[in-house]
Amino acid sequence: MSDLIIIEPGRQERNYWRDLWRYRELFYVLAWRDVAVRYKQTVIGAAWALIRPFLTMVIFTVIFSRIARLPSDGSAPYPLMVFAGMLPWMFFSSGLSEASNSLIGNASLISKVYFPRLIVPTAAVVVAFTDFLISFSILVGMMAWYRFVPGWQILILPAFVLLTFVASIGPALWITALNIKYRDLRLVIPFMVQLGMYVSPVGFSSSVVPQNWRFLYSLNPMVGVIDGFRWCILGGQSRVYLPGLAASVAVAGFFLWVGVHHFRKTEKAFADLI
Repeated sequence: MSDLIIIEPGRQERNYWRDLWRYRELFYVLAWRDVAVRYKQTVIGAAWALIRPFLTMVIFTVIFSRIARLPSDGSAPYPLMVFAGMLPWMFFSSGLSEASNSLIGNASLISKVYFPRLIVPTAAVVVAFTDFLISFSILVGMMAWYRFVPGWQILILPAFVLLTFVASIGPALWITALNIKYRDLRLVIPFMVQLGMYVSPVGFSSSVVPQNWRFLYSLNPMVGVIDGFRWCILGGQSRVYLPGLAASVAVAGFFLWVGVHHFRKTEKAFADLI
């Protein structure tokens, strides 16, 4: 007897999150393809993930330490403090940019077959995570150069890596859904990312922000992420402003909820609009 296919209203909606697991192999394929395309047929390849953060760290050190003469966190070397903040920012900005344009880049796939579209932007963030792992080797080298040994806080670093992912994927889901309908948004994203780097404590310590403005400043979710990275890497040399960290986590969680909600609400129309 042949198998029966039962068409039931709302069944697809209830099984959507289960489908994410069923289509996990597609996630692996898309993630591996994006990583391979990123480094295939390039002149410097993965070296760009080393050169870019290193040069940015040098520029920020000269501007904020030598010219502006801003203090470091405790006695930690200023370049090490800057690079500890550069790592999560590069992960965030690259993940946001890659995921925001992921649906447009997979238009032919989305318009032909069904699968949970949430897989596409999530797989795109894997490229940013790969760059993060490559760049992390510079941090290890710098710590060896300065003979700086991290404390027990380094064990909590994976939690802040996960928080960085949450902070990037939330806005990315919202933007990529809008990008399907309003294609000129892709021109705005690089400007937003560039502006965000200067209003986040990448090249300086957030401790220079006046105390009465510190909580409001921490409503930028990347403030808590960067402070957390520095606390994990620099240990006692960097302190975490706990009310600000809580605010950053709450804002990142809110944007994740908004992003997923808007993405799921508009997902059914992607194939028609794309």
